[in-house]
Amino acid sequence: MNDDLYIKETKQVFDAIVVGSGISGGWAAKEFCERGLKTLMIERGPVVEHRKDYIGEGIPPWQQPQRTKVNNLLVEQQYKIQQQCYAFNDATKHFFGNDRDLPYTTAKGTTFSWIRGNQLGGKSLTWHRQSYRLSDHDFAANSLDGHGNDWPIRYKDLASWYSHVEIHAGISGSHENLEQLPDSEYLPPLEMTLPEIAVKASIEKNFPGRTMIMGRTAHLTQPTELHLSQGRIQCQARNECHKGCSFGAYFSTQSSTLPAAAKTGNLHVAANSVVQSLIYDEKTKKVKGVRIIDNNDLSEREYFGKVVFLCASTIGSTQIMLNSKSKSFPNGIANSSGTLGHYLMDHNYNATAQGDIPGFENENYRGRRPGGILIPNFQYKPSLGSKHYLRGFAFSGGAYREDWKSMQHADGIGINLKQKLGQAGKWRFNLSAQGEMLPRFENHIALHPTLKDKWGMPQLEINCRWSENEMLMMEDAAKVGAEMLVKAGLENVTSGATHRSPGIAIHEVGSARMGHDAKTSVLNKYNQSHDVNNLFVTDGASFCSSAVQNPSLTFMALTVRAVDYAAEQLKQGRI
Repeated sequence: MNDDLYIKETKQVFDAIVVGSGISGGWAAKEFCERGLKTLMIERGPVVEHRKDYIGEGIPPWQQPQRTKVNNLLVEQQYKIQQQCYAFNDATKHFFGNDRDLPYTTAKGTTFSWIRGNQLGGKSLTWHRQSYRLSDHDFAANSLDGHGNDWPIRYKDLASWYSHVEIHAGISGSHENLEQLPDSEYLPPLEMTLPEIAVKASIEKNFPGRTMIMGRTAHLTQPTELHLSQGRIQCQARNECHKGCSFGAYFSTQSSTLPAAAKTGNLHVAANSVVQSLIYDEKTKKVKGVRIIDNNDLSEREYFGKVVFLCASTIGSTQIMLNSKSKSFPNGIANSSGTLGHYLMDHNYNATAQGDIPGFENENYRGRRPGGILIPNFQYKPSLGSKHYLRGFAFSGGAYREDWKSMQHADGIGINLKQKLGQAGKWRFNLSAQGEMLPRFENHIALHPTLKDKWGMPQLEINCRWSENEMLMMEDAAKVGAEMLVKAGLENVTSGATHRSPGIAIHEVGSARMGHDAKTSVLNKYNQSHDVNNLFVTDGASFCSSAVQNPSLTFMALTVRAVDYAAEQLKQGRI
């Protein structure tokens, strides 16, 4: 990257300001820059350069001071919340926010795990890379059962934009022609193991309508010329993606959208720049810029632009909007509907089932596949759903053979235990449920009335809890998962439901939702504010429902669609 890319003070009025540099922000910057628009990307954290700053990459566990474990005192003081994330360890902790410096509160009787990655690239460096399209069943779900508002778009509105981002990002998967899970533009899928193929055949035979497929992941299994031109090469099956990947084998801002945007010469980046609020012009009724507090020295500055895209993460974007108060918007910018901050959702990962796969003693595998299987939601229509709760769930998971890690707590002592740990154990198979969360007004984000953070901004108070619907769903998922594994011929099957807090799925969506009606929503069908026409929100805050699928691919598609619309509106002088 050119040093001229990074700026601090500037008088320039940009065509577009993009707040956030993760999955959504990276795409917004790329699309604006490639359309010839001078673009400023604002990131509250430090610069992370591709390859150079992946400091944990390639270091095996035995060469790390505590074999990937983070010092208990450090966890207690700085990472008590962040350490709950699957990607958190001693080689990745620098990609996670410091809880001590990023406080928030939760309403009485609730908990919420807010996982944050405040650096250039955001959580695109540590995401789990699962990439799925939403279907018309997802976009219509709210209108069918009356929970939440109707999405103002349908699948046909996003289909071509899904293709646009998939071709550039590189998504591995297989064509399945499933009604509830539209196919994508694919690279070859990751491979199932023989035990997984056997389990798949048995599940599909015993449960018609339940299909087991290979998970669709943002990994270059067979790079195209486009990917090679980005400096990216084939996935090496190390499954150390969360440390950063110098191969560029998985999609991230650093490996893909940022270099594409920088290549145009139209991009500038303001790192270590915490957006305090948006600057609203009462005369023009537009946002004319953003107020910044420097992350390091707490100095203040302002940046100005013609259009502003908020891509700071669901909760981050909503916090900025709530803190942007003016005469016209005393309760937060673009909040004439009173819905800003409300209808917060997350995915419900609170049920598992597992068991032993008999046989396959001579079967093993090489490498560490960076993904698993998926059984898509088979309750995607009300007629297919449960009688005692609404919506449905998917199962992710896979087969694995026990090794020394999975048998480290096995009974034994001395030479016999050592010999046991040196041998491959049983084949096992696990399923983990991923359930939909209903949109509910009472699940919301608000500014705390008295508490401030280190930048002098009001802390957030998050009020979010599972409803009875979500708890009933997970109880059923545990039961259904066990039934499927027993029918598939597995042995020693166990299952259960848990009650982990919302947030830990790291799929939070909602709180600045889209909608047809400005009286009940914040954004229109192009992610444009109903109230302020040069303000767009294209991250998860814009969602009307959580659906079941991982949301990141839809963040991307919504973003590029919104940029296309905004750029045309700028050209026509309408914003």
